[in-house]
Amino acid sequence: MAKRDYYEVLGVSREASQDDVKRAYRKLAMKYHPDRNPGDKEAEDKFKEAAEAYEVLHDEEKRARYDRFGHEGLAGQAQGFSNFEDIFSHFSDIFGSGGGGSIFDGIFGGMGGGGFAGGRNVRAGASLKCRVNIAFEEAAFGCAKTIELRRNELCESCSGSGAAAGSKPKQCPTCGGRGQVYRNQGFFSVATTCPNCHGQGTIIDKPCASCRGEGHTPKTVRIRVNIPGGVEDGTRLRVPDEGEPSASGGPRGDLYCYVFVEDHDFFERRGDDVVCEVPITFSQATLGTDLEVPTLRGKARVKIPAGTQSGQVFRLRGQGFPHLQGYGEGDQIVQVILETPKKLTKRHEELFRELADLDEKHVSAKRKGFLDSLKKYFTEE
Repeated sequence: MAKRDYYEVLGVSREASQDDVKRAYRKLAMKYHPDRNPGDKEAEDKFKEAAEAYEVLHDEEKRARYDRFGHEGLAGQAQGFSNFEDIFSHFSDIFGSGGGGSIFDGIFGGMGGGGFAGGRNVRAGASLKCRVNIAFEEAAFGCAKTIELRRNELCESCSGSGAAAGSKPKQCPTCGGRGQVYRNQGFFSVATTCPNCHGQGTIIDKPCASCRGEGHTPKTVRIRVNIPGGVEDGTRLRVPDEGEPSASGGPRGDLYCYVFVEDHDFFERRGDDVVCEVPITFSQATLGTDLEVPTLRGKARVKIPAGTQSGQVFRLRGQGFPHLQGYGEGDQIVQVILETPKKLTKRHEELFRELADLDEKHVSAKRKGFLDSLKKYFTEE
């Protein structure tokens, strides 16, 4: 199914200011917030769609790229959100640093990014971030990297409950297991985190000795991350369900890998094209030649015609980066640079002097025009 235009999603014009974009998103977020539409799949989809649109349009660089190229211009950059927790944490300026807080706490009861299970607040685990460095060629063709990171895992002794063997968490008497306490404020019922259980809905009388009642312990894990060919420097990749476990029985968070591409000694990337500079001699430029040049896929031959000028470019079709979304590849652009020798042999010097004499006797039409203009300039009174 094709994605809708982001401006259409938020109901704003393409000339809308950043404040207009933010107000439009806030309005939609309140309308389709999961607390206000429990179990409504259509509202859930529209909530995520609005978040994705806002993620692009409130970022000036992404918005400019989207305005110019549309959805295809955001390959590897558009967020896409898999769960509510990710949306709430990503837009803390809208929802508050506590997840579903800020403007929603008093109106919706502050559920945040999770749901309710048996009256208890259920949240997804925290998302994690990591950095992945890859070579230039790996960015072109894709690769798999094994990431080693330290994250919390559910305690094996208590299975994540935080309670010692033979006991179990008890319902918090202060909030009745809801994780929140309420007070009336005008027409609204304002919810705040329970001060006794800190939002968990339960309290532990006998904490587990292994995790000291936390329900989790730190552990070093190795995760295999598949990086698609065509990724750009700074691309953020989401690895679902590889974040922190949930302390309340919700789903795991996600792992976000920020990909950084190392520079290449010979190649430079411009969009999906690969650019390289190749030095040629004066005789090669004048007489023409066949050059063997390196590419990302091996070697290729480039025919240099007689009379080639320094800086002239030649294009090798399909020798660039694969398009991250869609089919085909970019090209390789070979730019020839005339190399002037710094040291000459005696024979070279003789030949160049002979050539200089010929240049004086056989002046090209272009050079003759320049010399005539120069002569006229200096003879003017």
